[in-house]
Amino acid sequence: MSEPTAGVGIELSDVTKRYPGQKSGAVENFSLKVEPGELLMFVGPSGCGKTTTMKMINRIIEPTSGSITIDGEDVLSLNPDELRRHIGYVIQQIGLFPHMTIAENIGTVPKLLGWSKTRIAERVDELLRTVALDPAVFAKRYPKQLSGGQQQRVGVARALAADPPVMLMDEPFGATDPITRLRLQEEFRRLQAEIGKTIIFVTHDFDEAVRLGDRIAVLSERSRIEQCDTPANILAAPANDYVAGFIGRGAGLMRLALIPIGEVSLEAPSAEAPALGVDGSLRDALDLLVLTGAERVNVTDAGGATTGSLTHAGISAALGASRSPAGSAS
Repeated sequence: MSEPTAGVGIELSDVTKRYPGQKSGAVENFSLKVEPGELLMFVGPSGCGKTTTMKMINRIIEPTSGSITIDGEDVLSLNPDELRRHIGYVIQQIGLFPHMTIAENIGTVPKLLGWSKTRIAERVDELLRTVALDPAVFAKRYPKQLSGGQQQRVGVARALAADPPVMLMDEPFGATDPITRLRLQEEFRRLQAEIGKTIIFVTHDFDEAVRLGDRIAVLSERSRIEQCDTPANILAAPANDYVAGFIGRGAGLMRLALIPIGEVSLEAPSAEAPALGVDGSLRDALDLLVLTGAERVNVTDAGGATTGSLTHAGISAALGASRSPAGSAS
C-alpha cells in the first residue's frame, strides 16, 4: 500500500446552524478540536444535530455563524466543490452509482481531479485489496451484484480514493445485519490503524463508538457536548446522569472489550481448559468462559504456546484495576 496522506487537525469554534423560521438553532455554539489522525465518534439521540454538525465541515450544510478550519485553513474561504473532493464522505445509504462498475465508482473523484487512467486503475486495485475485495473478482461488477456488506466496503474505498486527509462517516454500517456490522467494524479498525486519517464518525450505537473511537463526544440537544473523552474514561466515570443513561447497563462489558489479554496478569494454565489467543480482549475471554462453562481459559501466544490462564475472578480483578478518573479532553 502506498504511503497515505497524513491526517490533519479540524477545529470548530462557536459553530451555529439556524434554519429560517426556527426560534432555536439545530446546532448552537459548537466548539471542538479534532487532533490529526484521530478517530472521533459523535454519539447522541436522533435529532441532536450530530449529522448537521458533521455536514457543516464539508459544507453540505452551510453554518450560520462560527468558524471551521482544516489544517488551519478556513473551509468557508474555499470553493465547496473543491473542498468536498478532498474530504472522504461515507453514508449509511452507501450512495454507489448503480449504472457504474465498482471500479468506476471508486475512480469517480480521481477522475474529476484529472488523474490518468493508469493511475486510477492502480488506485482502484490497491483500494479493493485494502478493503479485502479481490480486484479480479469485484472491479467489473455492478453494485446490485454485491451484498450490503460488500457495498459498504466499496463505499469506504471510494471515500479513500483520492487519499483525503479527512473522512466524514455518517452511520456507515447502520443498515447492515449485526454479524456483518461487527465484521465491518473490525475491518475498519484494522484499516484505520494503517491509514491514520482524521475521521469524524457519527453513530447512535454507543457500543460501536467504544469499539472504534479514540475519543467519543456524547451529544445532547443542539449538539451540546455532555462529555468528550476516551472510551475507557467515559465508561469508568460518566460526566453526568445523561451520559450514564446513554451508556446503559453494559458499561462493564464494554470496558472489558477495551482491555487486551496481553496487558493482564495470568494464572497457571490448565490441561483441560479451552484456549484463546493473547491478542483477544477480556470480553472475548469472558464470552468463552460463559459459552463453555469452563472454570478458566488458557491463553496462547502467537506461536500457539500456552502462556497462562484467566478465570472469572481474574477478569473481575483486571476490570477493577483498569479504573481511572475521566479527564476532560474536549
